[in-house]
Order: sequence, then structure tokens, then C-alpha cells
Amino acid sequence: MRVKLAGFNVDSAILKRLNRTGSATMTPETLSAAYARISRSPLSIDQLRKKACQDVEKARKLNQKIIFAMGHHSVAEHAVFNFDIMGISRLALEEIERFRLVSYTEKSQRYVTLAGDYILPDEVKEQSLKKVFGETIQRQNQFYLKAFSTLCEHWQKQYAQAGTRAPEQKLLEGKAKEDARYILSLATQGQVGMTINARNLEHLFRRCNCSAREEVRKLAKKMYALVMPIAPSIILFPQPSAFDREANAALSTHWDIIPVTAPLNASREPEIVSCSKNSDDLVLTSFLSRAKNISFPLALAAIEKMSFAKKKAAFTNFFSKIQFFDAPPREFELADITFQALISAANFAQLKRHRLATLIAGDYLPEFGNVVPESVAAAGLDGEFNQIIEQTNSAYLKIKEKYGPAADYILTNSHCRHILMKMNLREVYHFVRLRDDEHAQWDIRRLAHQLAEKVKTLMPLSAMMLCGKSDFDQEYKKNYPASTGAESQDLQF
Repeated sequence: MRVKLAGFNVDSAILKRLNRTGSATMTPETLSAAYARISRSPLSIDQLRKKACQDVEKARKLNQKIIFAMGHHSVAEHAVFNFDIMGISRLALEEIERFRLVSYTEKSQRYVTLAGDYILPDEVKEQSLKKVFGETIQRQNQFYLKAFSTLCEHWQKQYAQAGTRAPEQKLLEGKAKEDARYILSLATQGQVGMTINARNLEHLFRRCNCSAREEVRKLAKKMYALVMPIAPSIILFPQPSAFDREANAALSTHWDIIPVTAPLNASREPEIVSCSKNSDDLVLTSFLSRAKNISFPLALAAIEKMSFAKKKAAFTNFFSKIQFFDAPPREFELADITFQALISAANFAQLKRHRLATLIAGDYLPEFGNVVPESVAAAGLDGEFNQIIEQTNSAYLKIKEKYGPAADYILTNSHCRHILMKMNLREVYHFVRLRDDEHAQWDIRRLAHQLAEKVKTLMPLSAMMLCGKSDFDQEYKKNYPASTGAESQDLQF
């Protein structure tokens, strides 16, 4: 066996110093070209890489032939890019971070004290509306600083009154920032480090180039201009297709004839809208089918004949050695859960990180109301908070009338949107472990906890160990009251 390190991320400043004659020899295209030949060449991989580096232009022609003429687009995934994206609005970041197979690390509003920087959308041309926009943002930002200071004092008093040792000042400040930011607008500037392969980058270009927001379209153009001199052979279709541009609009014409008889459910508690039938049976069946090498229908028929007590014994045996960091295996992916909820923009900022799940989000709308942190009310700031929300909603309606989606920038982290989310049970375990934890932000923790309680009623056996990390020991003792540890055997049939 031979293993070689074929490459790794290198800072572009270092590459420029190494490559005084230009970027032709410093391109990830050579890796794509070399790996594209693995299946049909007798040469070793390191030899293929060497040949590709010796003749970059030939490697580029090979990429174009294999990726686009022959349709083997997956070789573009071997070319990886890192982007520093700075001075971008929180609203635009939501569009950029929709892509599943991409890595993001974003500046957090929970940990960084913000300086009031924001994006004035290019779509807003009228001076009077620019003034309305700026004055509203200024009032939001002033309240943020006031709330931050007041909430720091509030948390210090809270911990002192509880008679416990006060947390470190940094922790207190973090809790204050976490709640003060609910008044900040979606126009607030942020930054993100992004790692993306060429195949997904091309997809990003197509999606962003048909965005309703000028800021997002501009970002796509800037990224494209940076990449093309380095790797022109692996991104050929950056523009949206006719389907990308027109499919949703074509469908929307049919909705006008459908009467809406009731408003959207305004509950902020998650509502299960669909769930796999007999989820516990599906999970057990997948284990049995694999263990006995029999067809799924035959295994399902056998599982359905088992008593509830025997099924419970099987799951109890299976989970007996689980620890808080263990993930259930893929068999748990056969059980699906779809739920809807109204959540704040602050909540969505974290929920969107669970990108492998299916997440469909509607617009932020003032009529959905706002999430006001309990600490803001406890500190006596809720009256002023709601006054600013009223001013924000008024500004939104004025801008919306003339500039449409550009009005969304003025809305705050407290404004809500409707989301529809589909996860399999394995994903739900990961989500709840991470988000229903004492260290998680309270807004998304509440969502995760409520979801977990509902899922456990629908699939009580396969979800018997569904809980946050901080509650794991308690949940384990509830299911194994006589046990001092994980001391059982593997699941048997």
C-alpha cells in the first residue's frame, strides 16, 4: 500500500510569492485532470499528477472534455477554493449558506460586539426612503448598545441573587449580546470563511445570479472574476438556465386561482405535518433485513408480528451502551419527520446550519410577530423594543411598496418566518443532541426540545434516547434505572 498527500489548502498570498510568473502552474485544475484519468490510465496517480502539472493547458483541455463533453462532472469536486467574504449583510449570508456540501464559518453576533455597520441595498434609490432606512437602522443599533449594557447588569444581578458564583465576565457579556442582537437588522454586516469545490461553486453561481437581491448577484460576479483566471476549465455554466430563472414564476401563476380559507398557523411551537408510518418497525426491519439477508418486505412482516414488549426489549438492548457522543446508525434514516414552525431570524441563523436536512423557508413577514427575549422584558426594555419594532415595520411597508424584496433588509433578528423542515430520525438525533443542550442558544434550544418531545410520542422506541447532551445522563438513568453503566450486548435477532 502507498499513500501520498496530494495537496492541501494553501493561503493565496503564499501561492503568489511562489508563482512569480503567473497563476498557470498554481491551479487546482491539475488535480481534477489527473484524477479524471485514474479510471482509464495504467499510470499511477502520482505520475498522472506530475504529467498534469507539466502541461497545464493540456490538463485544462482534458478537464473540458471529461467534465463537459463526457459529462463526468464529479472530477470538478477535486478542485477546492477558499473565500473570505466580508462586508456582506446578514440577509445575503442566508442565501450564500443554503448550499449543502459547502463549509462555512461565520462571524457570530452572539460573541462579537457589533459596531453598527450595515448594508444599504442598492435597490433603494429614492432619497427619502434611504433616510427612512438609515434612521431606522440607527435607532435599532443605538438600542442594541443600550440593551447590551443593561443586560450585562441584569445578568450580574440574576446570578448574584441566586447565591451562586458569578460566571466570568466574558460569559455574562455573551449572554447579553445574545439577547441584545434581536433588535439588529438583517442589513447588519457580517463575514464568513467559505470552502467550496468547483462543482458546488458553479451551482452557487447559477443560483446567486438569479437572486432577487442585487447584493447577492454582485457577490457572485466578484467570486466568478476571482476564480476564472485560476481555473477556467472547470466552471463553464455559471449562468442560470431557463428552468432556474422561470420555473418558480411559472408555477406561481397557478396559486392566484386557489382561495386561501385560513391564515397560516401562527404557533411558534413545531407542528409535525408528516411522519413515517410505524417508524419503530421500519428501523427494526432494516436491522433484521441486513442481519438475516432477507428482503425488506419479508423482514417487515416478521417485525410486525412481534409484540410491543419484544420490540422495546430489542431497542433497550440496542441503546444500552450508547453515550452522549454516539450517533445512531443509518438504519435510523428510514424514519422521516416533517415539521413546520414560525421561528425568528436569530433562530434561523442556527437552524440553517443543518444543511443536509430539507429546509424550506418562507419570507420574513411583520404579521408573523416578533420573538422578544425574556431577559429584555425582565430588564424593562420590552416597551422600547416594541416601539422600535413598530418603526421598523412602518419603514418596511414603505420600502416594500416601491422596492419589493429590498425591504427585508430593515427587518430584525426578532422577526419571524415560516419554515418547513424534513429530517430523518438519525438527523433528528444529531439536531437534538446539539441544540437541546444547556450550552445552546435558548431560542433554538426551545425549538429542539419541543420537537424532541413530539417525536418521542410518535416513535417511542427508536427515539427512546433522544435528548440534548446535557440531559443525556438523566435520560439514560430513566431508561436503565438499575444500571450503573453501559453493560449490554448487541442487538440480536
